[in-house]
Amino acid sequence: MLCLRTIRMSGLPAALAACSLLCACAAGETTTPDGGSGGLPDGGGAASGGSVGSGGRTSSGGRTGQTASGGAPGTGGSDGGTTASGGAGPGAGSGGMGGAYAATGGVPGSGGSPASSGGATASGGRGGASGGGKNGSGGSATGGGGRSGMGGAGARGGASGAGGRGAGGGTAPPILKKFVGNIDTRGQIRSDFTMFWNQISPENAGKWGSVERTRNQMSWSAIDTMYKFAKDNHIPFKQHNFVWGSQQPSWLSGLSQADQRAEVEEWIRLFCERYPDTDLIDVVNEPPPHTTPPYMAALGGAGSSGYDWIVQAFKWAHQYCPNSILILNDYNNIEYASDNSHTIDIVNSIKKAGAPINAVGAQAHGCASLSASTVKMYIDKIASQTGLPVYISEYDLNIADDNQQKSVMQSQFPMFWDDANVKGITIWGYIEGATWVANSGLMSSSGAMRPAMTWLMDFLGL
Repeated sequence: MLCLRTIRMSGLPAALAACSLLCACAAGETTTPDGGSGGLPDGGGAASGGSVGSGGRTSSGGRTGQTASGGAPGTGGSDGGTTASGGAGPGAGSGGMGGAYAATGGVPGSGGSPASSGGATASGGRGGASGGGKNGSGGSATGGGGRSGMGGAGARGGASGAGGRGAGGGTAPPILKKFVGNIDTRGQIRSDFTMFWNQISPENAGKWGSVERTRNQMSWSAIDTMYKFAKDNHIPFKQHNFVWGSQQPSWLSGLSQADQRAEVEEWIRLFCERYPDTDLIDVVNEPPPHTTPPYMAALGGAGSSGYDWIVQAFKWAHQYCPNSILILNDYNNIEYASDNSHTIDIVNSIKKAGAPINAVGAQAHGCASLSASTVKMYIDKIASQTGLPVYISEYDLNIADDNQQKSVMQSQFPMFWDDANVKGITIWGYIEGATWVANSGLMSSSGAMRPAMTWLMDFLGL
């Protein structure tokens, strides 16, 4: 796995191209045009099932979720158990590849040795500023001379030892280093994944409807493999998702409210017991008016806050996954004023009611037709009016023309990366023909990169 060198920023073209927003149904993806505020779906393709990991990349089978590298993280930013150290920095004149990016073991927060004077890599060597395990504080030494290396303040990956925001009275989870992640490819993890990405989300495997199609018959194998892949490669794993108005078990609608409530809690509890070191969780995905889960009333309905059912979902998520970053995820909230204001209203209402929410997710499927400055304005408005950071959770550019796609990527991605209110970016697929929307792929299955991907890899220093 490679990590990111400190990013350079230059004047980039702002030429943008319009794209179509598409909608998909829960199970076999059908698409219809969207006018701007209507129902964008989440993820695409058939729900993944079975084991994941082709080409010898990862092995499937067996229960691996309980085995997390680096020991259990502490709450509130304190070290818990052995955490990953930064590893040794590169030797003199090594060109910056040097020591291990995410070595396991070692003392918490030890950081890496600085790059030797004259080497091409500086800023703590690879891993010094971004140790692989949770709660590693990272090294502060800077090697003399040379360009800034792969371990600077902007380095991808690893988890920081600083405590996170404890919204609603919750325990603060660790703060992750800013990442650029992606999803599985139609249920498989490609062997080239860690060449490009350092965070993983399941596209469909983590959805309740994929795990428990039949009541009390849980199918964990796909998530097992993705979770193990993340831990083996020392990259953040994000669960997508717990509560949503789509791709939920069909058998829920026939239950009493009491049974629905018990089943939702059980689903969250069983997930957290199996995957206790999940880094980020989309607790509630696409809240009303976008989608409405069939068990909303069972969780408290609107109640006094207007969103008591969302408050309850976050409380269970925090109870059973106390060390995870808990996210409210939605679409159009950094594209349109009304959706942006609606997200802010929900977040502030549930915070006031005691929901332990840590961040807001912005899918960003519809950003391709907007200027980077407009998107940034909406991101910063969420952050300033809720006090919470933003994760770009499902970014894609549905643009068929190679040059137009590259132009939008050049304009928007540096804004995401440089905005302090954005804590991570997850791109929603990268292989042509295997992404949720037809023209959003960034490279062919054989590895031929579209210009946007070539530019992005150069920007990230990969």
